[in-house]
Amino acid sequence: MGKYEKLAKDIIQNVGGKENVNSLEHCVTRLRFRLKDENKANTDVLKNMDGVVTVVKSGGQYQVVIGNHVPDVYAEVNAAGGFAAESSSSDAGGEKGNLFNRFVDMISGVFAPTLGVLAATGMIKGFNALFLTLGWLTAESGTYQILNAIGDCLFYFFPIFLGFTAAKKFGANHFIGMAIGAALVYPNIAGITSSGVEPLYTLFGGTIFESPVYITFLGIPVILMTYSSSVIPIIIATFVASKIEAFFKRVIPSVVRTFLVPFCTLLVIVPLTFIFIGPIATWAGTLIGNGTLAVYNFSPIAAGVVIGAFWQVFVIFGLHWGFVPIAINNLTVLGRDPILVGMLGASFAQTGVVLAILLKTKNVKLKSLSIPAFISGIFGVTEPAIYGITLPRKKPFIISCVAAAVGGAFLGGMGTQGYMIGGLGIFAIPSYIGPNGLDMGFYGAIVGIVVSFVLGLVITLVMFKDEVVATDNTPTKKDDSVIQQETVGSPMKGNVIALSTIKDEAFSTGAMGKGVAIEPIEGKVYSPVDGVLTSLFSSGHAIGITSDTGVEILIHVGQDTVKLKGKYFTPQVKQGDTVKKGDLLMEFDMDAIRQEGYILTTPIIISNTGSYLDVIETEKKDIGYQDGLLTVVI
Repeated sequence: MGKYEKLAKDIIQNVGGKENVNSLEHCVTRLRFRLKDENKANTDVLKNMDGVVTVVKSGGQYQVVIGNHVPDVYAEVNAAGGFAAESSSSDAGGEKGNLFNRFVDMISGVFAPTLGVLAATGMIKGFNALFLTLGWLTAESGTYQILNAIGDCLFYFFPIFLGFTAAKKFGANHFIGMAIGAALVYPNIAGITSSGVEPLYTLFGGTIFESPVYITFLGIPVILMTYSSSVIPIIIATFVASKIEAFFKRVIPSVVRTFLVPFCTLLVIVPLTFIFIGPIATWAGTLIGNGTLAVYNFSPIAAGVVIGAFWQVFVIFGLHWGFVPIAINNLTVLGRDPILVGMLGASFAQTGVVLAILLKTKNVKLKSLSIPAFISGIFGVTEPAIYGITLPRKKPFIISCVAAAVGGAFLGGMGTQGYMIGGLGIFAIPSYIGPNGLDMGFYGAIVGIVVSFVLGLVITLVMFKDEVVATDNTPTKKDDSVIQQETVGSPMKGNVIALSTIKDEAFSTGAMGKGVAIEPIEGKVYSPVDGVLTSLFSSGHAIGITSDTGVEILIHVGQDTVKLKGKYFTPQVKQGDTVKKGDLLMEFDMDAIRQEGYILTTPIIISNTGSYLDVIETEKKDIGYQDGLLTVVI
C-alpha cells in the first residue's frame, strides 16, 4: 500500500465517491475537485481527517487543502479513482455556478498545471539575471545563454503550453490547442514584421489601433501581433476551437473523424485567430495592462496596502487566481508587473507571526505544528500556517494581514515591480531584478520582506497568549503528576456499541478519531458539553461541537443519512450558537428514517483525538442522556 493510499481512498469516499467527481486538479497545496453535487461531500469529515488541513469551497471548486505533499496525495487519489483517465475537465455536468465562480474555475484550470514549471523556469531566469548583475557571467557567455534558454523557454512558447491546458479545460483535442499555439509563435510568421519588409498598407490610421498590414489570407488583411509569451489570444482561440471541433464531430462520419475533425478545425480556427481573435485579444490585453498600470500609478502605496492586506484572504478563497493572468499579461504587454508585488510581504508576515508563536507557546502540539509551518512559509507556502495555526486563533491571522499591508505600502512606495514569474518566498527575490540591475525597486523588495516579517514577529510576540485549558475536573494548581481529563456526556439515549463494528469505514477504522456508536431509542440529541456549535450540516444529520476546553465532538446520526437532504431532521440550534451541556440540539423521526431504509447507528467521536493522550470509552452498554460516555485524557 502506498504511503497515502488510505488517505486517498478516504478523500474519494468523502467527496461523494468517484462517481461524484467531474474533474480533479492540484496546485501547490490543494486538491481542486469539481463535484457534480457538493451536498454529497462530507465536509466536516474531511476537515477533521488526518492528512487534511481544511476544506475550502470557492470558485466552483471543492478544494481539499493537503499541504506540501499534495503532489503525492494527488497521484494516489488519481490512481484510486482513475480520474486522469475517466474525468473530463470540461464544464459538462454539475452545477455551473455564477459567472465569477466559472471564471475563477476556468483560470485555475488553465494556469494551475503550468505553475510549477513556470515558477522553476522563472527562478532560473531570475538567478541568471542576478549572476549577470553581479558580474559572475556575461551576456555573451555560453553558460548565460543556455541558462537564459532554460529560463525563457516556457514563457516564450507559452501559447503552446496554454493551448494544451486550455484544450484540456474546454474539453477539446489537446493537440489542436497546442497546434494553434505553435502557429501563433511560428518563426516565419513571427519574423515578418522584423525582416525589413515594407507593409502593404495600414489599417485604422490615426487611431490607437493603427496597424500595418504585411500579409493577407485569401485577400483578407492580417494584422500581425507578437504572440510569444501572450496568454489571452490562445485561451480565447482554444475556447472557440472547442466549439468548432464539437460541430465537426457531429457532422463528420466516424470512419474519417480521427483526421478530418482536426483538419477542418485547424483550417478554420488558425486563420480566424490571426485575422480576428488574435488582434482583438491583443488590444484587449494592452488595455488591461494599461488599465492596471493606471490604477497602480494613481497611488502605488494604496495599491500595495490593499493587495498586501487582503492577499491571504484571496488565497483562502482561491480568488488569487484572478490576478495570475493579469500579471502574466502585464509582463507580456508592459515588460513588468506592479500588481502582484503587493503580495510579496504576505508570506513573510505570516511566517514572522508563526515564528513568534513558536518562540512563545508552551503547547507542545502547537510548537510541533509551528516548525514545519515556519519552514514552508520561508519558501512561500503559507497554507499550513494559515489553516493550522493563525486562522483558527483569529488574532495572529489579523496581525499577519496588518504586517503584510505595511510591507505592501513600502513595496508600492519604493516602486518595486516584478519582471518575471518566479518562485515563491525567498526564491521570488530575483524576480524583482529589472533591466537596470539592482535598483531602488529591488531594494524595496528586500525592505518590504523585512518589514513584513519583523512587524509580524514583534506584534505577535507582544500580543500572543497561550490558550489556557481548564475544566471542571482540572486542578486549579498545575501539577505535572496529575493527569487532567474531561468527561463528555452522552448526547443520546440508547445502546452503546464499539465503533469498530459499524459499517462506515471512515468511522470504524478510527481514521476520524476515537469514540463509540449508539443505537438510539429516542429521536433526540442533546449537547454533551458546554461549548460552541462549530458545524451543522445543511442536511441536519451531523453536528460538530467544540467544548470550552477545545475538545471537538462529532455526532453523526445514522449511516448515509446525508442522502435524506434534511428530511426527518429538525435542528433546534444553528451553527455558531453557544450551547450548554444538556441543551436540546436536534430531533429526528426515527420511524420515518428507518422506513426509508437507513440505519440509525450513530457514531460519536472526538475528532481531534491526536491532541490528547487518550480517549477512553464508557463500559456501559445502556446509556442515558448526559451519562459519562467518553473520557478525554489531556
